[in-house]
Amino acid sequence: MSIQRVSSKWEKTKVLTRSSWLNGYIPDTRPYSAEQLQVMLEQYNTVFIKPDRGTYGIGVMSVERYQDNPSSPDSPWLYKLRYGIESRVFNTPAEMNTILTERINGKFYVIQRGIHLLTHESRKFDLRVLVQKNLKGAWETTGFIGRVAGPQKIVTNHHNGGKIKPIEDLFKDYLDAKGLAALIHELRVLGSKVGYQLEKKYPRLKEIGLDIAVDGEFRPWLLEVNTLPALFPFKRLADKTIYQKIQKYAQAYGRLRKKKTS
Repeated sequence: MSIQRVSSKWEKTKVLTRSSWLNGYIPDTRPYSAEQLQVMLEQYNTVFIKPDRGTYGIGVMSVERYQDNPSSPDSPWLYKLRYGIESRVFNTPAEMNTILTERINGKFYVIQRGIHLLTHESRKFDLRVLVQKNLKGAWETTGFIGRVAGPQKIVTNHHNGGKIKPIEDLFKDYLDAKGLAALIHELRVLGSKVGYQLEKKYPRLKEIGLDIAVDGEFRPWLLEVNTLPALFPFKRLADKTIYQKIQKYAQAYGRLRKKKTS
């Protein structure tokens, strides 16, 4: 039986938000429209606009609403649109929407509340959390890696110049050992609960990758779930037993072929 994959971000979000427990981890996410963009900018000031189907951060944009002089009530609002390493500033939403309409080109996009990420050496980072079916058929969170954005990039993905770092390195200036252990425990629980919730709708799932943002209060946010997660980044971790377990599980459910013994 093949491993199930789900490409639609919006469909996965709808399933996850049916869980009241998980709902608190999911940033406000809505189908894209010019009207919803304006509403969400007024609520959050920063949003991300993502293609509903797509990988590697391709097509992801961000919009920031800000004032040059916030202390002055007459200071006009400006709108900064970013994609790749490019950015453009607009005086009105209407001007910006002309460019957005061209870039979206009739495809289905979603808007997501922007989370202010922690930084490492002045670059933003997020986390990839790997969750797999273990040998007993239960969901188990098996790996954590940090992803540091490339220079001037709005996404942390490896294919967009992001760098992989152990999460211990990324949090050493933020959390003590006890605080990091508490965060890791929370992420382990979150990972398994996401697996069980998605499995209700997609019973042939065997593995998922969670993209997690951590804000300034060290609160984790579930940005996205990938149902074809890359396994190779975990091979770079110093603790080789982590990747060995990942391999064992992936071989058991058919993602990787078992090595032949001579």
